[in-house]
Amino acid sequence: MLTQLAVAQKEAPKWVDKAKKAVFSVVTYDKEDKLLNTGNGFFVTEDGTALSDYSLFKGAQRAVVINFEGKQMPVKSILGVNEMYDVVKFKVEVLKKVPALEITTVAPVKNSEIYLLPYSTKKDRSCSIGKVVEVSPLQGGHHYYTLQLSFTDKKVSCPVVDADGQVFGLAQKDASGDTTRCYAVGASFAMSLAVNGLSFNDASLKNIGIPKALPDTEEQALIMLYMTAPTLSADDYLSLLNQFIELYPNSTSGYLRRASHYAFRKDDKSLTLAEEDLNKAMKLADKKDDIFYNESNIIYTYQLGKPEHLYKDWTYAKALEDIDKALALNSLPIYTQHKGNIYFAMQDYEKAYACYDQVNKTNIASAETFYSAAKAKQLMKGDLTEVLALLDSAVAKFTAPLPAEAAPYIFERAQVREQKGVYKDAVADYDTYYQAVNGKVNDLFYYYREQANYKAKNFKRALEDIQKAIELSPKDPSYLAELGAVNIRIARYEEAIKNSQDALAIDPKFAACYRLMGFCQIQLGKKTEACQNFAKAKELGDTAVDSLIEKYCK
Repeated sequence: MLTQLAVAQKEAPKWVDKAKKAVFSVVTYDKEDKLLNTGNGFFVTEDGTALSDYSLFKGAQRAVVINFEGKQMPVKSILGVNEMYDVVKFKVEVLKKVPALEITTVAPVKNSEIYLLPYSTKKDRSCSIGKVVEVSPLQGGHHYYTLQLSFTDKKVSCPVVDADGQVFGLAQKDASGDTTRCYAVGASFAMSLAVNGLSFNDASLKNIGIPKALPDTEEQALIMLYMTAPTLSADDYLSLLNQFIELYPNSTSGYLRRASHYAFRKDDKSLTLAEEDLNKAMKLADKKDDIFYNESNIIYTYQLGKPEHLYKDWTYAKALEDIDKALALNSLPIYTQHKGNIYFAMQDYEKAYACYDQVNKTNIASAETFYSAAKAKQLMKGDLTEVLALLDSAVAKFTAPLPAEAAPYIFERAQVREQKGVYKDAVADYDTYYQAVNGKVNDLFYYYREQANYKAKNFKRALEDIQKAIELSPKDPSYLAELGAVNIRIARYEEAIKNSQDALAIDPKFAACYRLMGFCQIQLGKKTEACQNFAKAKELGDTAVDSLIEKYCK
């Protein structure tokens, strides 16, 4: 009796020998570069696109394929995955064209004869022959197949082809262990897998440490660059930028992003590379104003980092020169806003305010631009009424109930209102801030609100706020001293003395606490103890105690 293998060799079509050259072995490695898994896969394009099972790649940091000649080729990138159907599409780094299987455009029908092509380094036409038992639909017009076929674990992800030698699926084992039956997920389904701009959130992709390919459109690739920038290491992000530039060499976006990335490193070698990328972008750009703006922003950001030594002429003056060139070509409000930011960094607040004021009269006026104008006006020592009006405009950009995004502007307005002496309005802003952030505040917030309540003579709320601050930061002596000050205002002198003593237990040189204790002791008729504490406060440098000594201790 002939063995099944012999039958397969005898009956296999002539094209099998050539088709099997597209099948390879896959070896994956973990983070410690130790062997993780071995399995099968096959090429579907001559430039190295291949298919295999996701399980083989899960947890892998690198992978290699070993072709029919025994040659190793590294896996370059992951092109798409589907964990549910256990399939992965990836790119292999190839130096020349490789044998590849053609994917069928017509799904095989029930009872049609099919062939499974195993990986082999031998020149033979051995294969397994079977038939289709069932064809099930998959999303997107693809198919999933049940096959009658002799099967072992070593054949997982080998290609299953039709009578014409066109691949229609990747072999998958029967979960029950049945060796006469197996399954195949459609090769066309596997080929439909892709990454997009939001794929960095895909948990299945994250489980593979091998680099992910950029999406196949420039728009989606740019989205991915934007979304992954905060999550990748500097080297991994640079690798992604290099990949983008390789795919889209005529896109200025890649050069500008890479220039910004290089500039962040601040060393002269990286800054030279940044300058080269900016020059390349300038040569490619139709809109030169955008390049001048980006160059200005890169130099501005570089200067904000306070470099230890200056790279060439990368100063704020150079940043201003570039943004003026951009404005000469296209007077966009965003360019004017950026010019204001440069002046603000140079502490030329009048010129910064003039820029922000100009922007606030355009259609891009926002909470941020009104806030910028308010800060510039405030640092110019301008009228606080005008500062508050600008902050009102910033807050007015949001609708009630005010969201967390409005919180910084509300908090700033509270502080300016406190400066202006409208303490009840300041308290109202602190309350609104608290609501905007859903009560997620720290001890400093309670201290600030306590100060506003204290000045508004709302001592009950001031007491509650400072107690909350102490609860969150019990080792801060200034909070304990402040609690003492509030207790003095409501004539709780014994409590105030205890508060000062608690503060001095943490900081024995807290001069103001001796003055507070002395004042309380005067109220309690303990003049001798009071004068001793006043003397101690003066010894520690408290000048505010002089009038008390003059009044009570002479």
